[in-house]
Amino acid sequence: MNSFDPEVAPETAAAASPRLSVVIAVKDEVDNIAPLVAEIDAALAAEPFELIFVDDGSTDGTRAALKAAAATRPYLRIAAHAVSCGKSAGVDTGARMARGELLLLLDGDGQNDPAYLPEMIRVIDEGGLAVGLVQGERQGRKDTRFKRFQSRLANGVRGALLNDGTRDTGCGLKVVRRDVHLRLPLFDGLHRFMSALVKREGYEIRTVKVVDRPRWHGTSKYGFWNRLWVGIADLVGVWWLVSRRKVQRVVEQG
Repeated sequence: MNSFDPEVAPETAAAASPRLSVVIAVKDEVDNIAPLVAEIDAALAAEPFELIFVDDGSTDGTRAALKAAAATRPYLRIAAHAVSCGKSAGVDTGARMARGELLLLLDGDGQNDPAYLPEMIRVIDEGGLAVGLVQGERQGRKDTRFKRFQSRLANGVRGALLNDGTRDTGCGLKVVRRDVHLRLPLFDGLHRFMSALVKREGYEIRTVKVVDRPRWHGTSKYGFWNRLWVGIADLVGVWWLVSRRKVQRVVEQG
């Protein structure tokens, strides 16, 4: 069970529940908080939203930076894990706090540009309730050649086994229906397999091309060796879940 301590209670946010909930899990991203919040404010100025940050065990002052940003933004809420639980657990904590029907997910390192979120919202709205997830698909990635090779290989194997409808599940930019997200099985690598698991629930997946950016500050939390074997085990597990799922389509109920 993930232990978290809400820093800003839900009642301090705007009284009316927003339709959009931006959820970001961060760990040791102190220098990225202020510029990212400013970009989100600019990108989503057309519609009310709430912004939820989950501090996943930071030790560098990230919590203080979040509190400073929240001091002038009643729509910004903070939770903090007692110990680091990983990105997927952080997103799950934020999703359970969220009040919006749509979760807008992105990473906290500056690589994901919030300017693409309005287009992703338009795509999910246009698709209607049949669409459960809009996934960003990165163009012109700024990672090293080796990391791009890793991603191409992983995405190729994953796509062949899971047929999940997207070429790039590793992109942190996602718009997913909150009720759908809360039905997904929680495990440490969920964020890399969200497309397959949303499709498993009977929903369509749409993609939007986005331009990747270099990380602003700090260092990546992921490397080749700390993802390889866990990723293989997760892939096998998700393949089993997908292969065993039968979507219930109720046509009559008395």
